[in-house]
Amino acid sequence: MLLFEAIIDANHRALAGDANAGIHPADFADALPLAALTCIDPRLNPLLPAVLGLPADQFVWLRNAGNIITGPVSSTMRSLALACAVKGAREIALIGHTDCQVRKTSIMELTERLRALGVDRGRLPENLTEFFGVFASERQNVLKGAEIIRSSPLISPRVPVHGLLLDIQSGRLDWLVNGYETLARAGGQMPPASQSGQATDFLAALPEFHFGEMKFPEGKIGDTVAKLEAAASWAAEKAQEIGQAAERVEEVARQFQAGFDRPGKSAAAPISGGTLPPAPPPGKPGAIRVPIPPPIPRPGKRPKGR
Repeated sequence: MLLFEAIIDANHRALAGDANAGIHPADFADALPLAALTCIDPRLNPLLPAVLGLPADQFVWLRNAGNIITGPVSSTMRSLALACAVKGAREIALIGHTDCQVRKTSIMELTERLRALGVDRGRLPENLTEFFGVFASERQNVLKGAEIIRSSPLISPRVPVHGLLLDIQSGRLDWLVNGYETLARAGGQMPPASQSGQATDFLAALPEFHFGEMKFPEGKIGDTVAKLEAAASWAAEKAQEIGQAAERVEEVARQFQAGFDRPGKSAAAPISGGTLPPAPPPGKPGAIRVPIPPPIPRPGKRPKGR
């Protein structure tokens, strides 16, 4: 039996009234210590790690508001990576809980509460939903977070990543993400099952993990953003020039038509004081030249000069 198989079994038996339900941590020395990320809710203080059946010295407890993970290389992922590389954690558990206050707080309410604390909205990031990682379902938050941990380049592909939901009232644990099954599907190495206290430290032979050897893309986000902004500015400028040229064409056409509509006037009558809107110099983007039509003879009269 693997560590979390024993933990879930003991937890459910205890809730069913089995006074002897529990696990023997010595039987799972190959899977301990455990690194767990939970919410900062103080109601969890008396529950963990007791509901897991683990001693405190085998429980590396990481906490943040809402047990939220915003990205595979976020600061929370850094802490989980260090829990494995420095503290020797062999398995990771993301543990959400019911009745989470972060889940119940909308962005509007959060903004108002921060304002009441003297934090002006203008000082906050533009996308608060993305920045704070607020969520609508505790269950979905755990599923999403476990997937991010599993895909993180900071976490060894041999470390099982579990997702659990803890009932804050009863202490019941529901296993949402079975890290052993996910590991097996991904082709990773499964941890050995415990056999009467004889543990096999299968992770001891793992190569040493060096953060300095990790390579990340060298491209700078700021460079890409600057190029996009320059392209957008150029496009806006060209659009403005085209719009101005179109307005000049419409104005000339309107005034030319007005010359026909005036009784006793020919289309050759002066337009707007006898001058057309000045055309931009040749070669300038957006320059459009409108030809001036020749005078049209009035019916029954010969043109002057003949």
